[in-house]
Amino acid sequence: MAKKITLDDIFNDDEFGLLDITPTSSNIKSEEDRLIESFEEINLFIDKNGREPNKSSMSEYGLLARLRNFRENEENKKILKPFDRHNLLGYVEMEKPTIDDILNDDEFGLLDIDNKLDIFKFKHTPKPEDRAKTDFTAKRKPIKEKEFKKYEKIFQQVHRELKDGIRKIKEFKDVEQHLKVGHFYILNGVMCYLEEFKEGRDNVKLKKDVKRRKDGRTRTIFENATVSNMNYRSLGKSLYTNGKIVTEPHSLEQPNLFVDSNGVKENDIPTGWIYVLKSKSDNPKLKNIKDLYKIGFSTKPIEKRIKNAKNEATYLFDEVQIVATYEVFNRNAKALESLLHRFFAHSCLNVDLFNNKGQRITPREWFVVPFEVIEESISLTIKESIINYEYDVLEKRIVLKGKK
Repeated sequence: MAKKITLDDIFNDDEFGLLDITPTSSNIKSEEDRLIESFEEINLFIDKNGREPNKSSMSEYGLLARLRNFRENEENKKILKPFDRHNLLGYVEMEKPTIDDILNDDEFGLLDIDNKLDIFKFKHTPKPEDRAKTDFTAKRKPIKEKEFKKYEKIFQQVHRELKDGIRKIKEFKDVEQHLKVGHFYILNGVMCYLEEFKEGRDNVKLKKDVKRRKDGRTRTIFENATVSNMNYRSLGKSLYTNGKIVTEPHSLEQPNLFVDSNGVKENDIPTGWIYVLKSKSDNPKLKNIKDLYKIGFSTKPIEKRIKNAKNEATYLFDEVQIVATYEVFNRNAKALESLLHRFFAHSCLNVDLFNNKGQRITPREWFVVPFEVIEESISLTIKESIINYEYDVLEKRIVLKGKK
């Protein structure tokens, strides 16, 4: 009886090496691969420096020019948007395939299913019609670029505060305690903002021994320019599973930013002064600037602090006039100063001065803001609500965020 030939016999009897196949790989990159790599260089620059490239050097200028080209090319924007982790391209209208497109693009016939196959007949799971129905499924929808701009500024501010240590990222634990309107979270690696919550749970139908829990629809804004009306408790569950909470700025977490002079108690601890100064300088670069004020912090009385003003860069090398002082109790006065500086950051004085040695100095604690607006900002800080507002540089007034 002849011996049966096995597959091993066939492979081992390859006298001419016909079956010795070496997989080959190509180093040739497609146009799309090169485009993505070029965009990723800009992402890596922002990861390292925390800002977009500018004209300060030739290398940065090259990245800046490249970014401008990406933003002006709609086809490239569609290719690059999935890799746009810093939202550099803004809102991009993406083409979404329809169900028909998916079903018709079945090259290998994987969707040609015999309806009689038993493998698709589930006997031990509830039928769809037997399951409780939800009112509707929440999906993220894109936000138009013009509408998203107001949220984009808020997300950028939160990222800056995280970088500066003003905010922190922590584990998300208690829905009832930590899932609140006006707070920020990170879900699946994307920051989101709980803008609105509408109570919707019908507690009347619950039994007496069932714990009442608030529930309903939310309006949740994501930093990738999408919005969702997902259920409150679904959002909480998702954050439990794969999310974090972004803490409030530490300068707003504790009560009693200031204590009025009439309300000071024995155990209140003074931590310093916040002061507002006006320059007496005759420097042509400064004397004609209206509403120029310094917002500063000191641990000793202001009169002593400014005694040597004309020799210090922080006072623009000249005498100054005290406009107002605020004594701070029980709080980090330095953190409060930083909070006010960030609030008026877009109105920071932008001039270069030179000392008697010819060294260039750029002051960073002087702001072109009306004094009554500074007073209002401090009032909002006392009320712990300043985080809900922003300064409109053009109108020279404080407005609710997103209401410009």
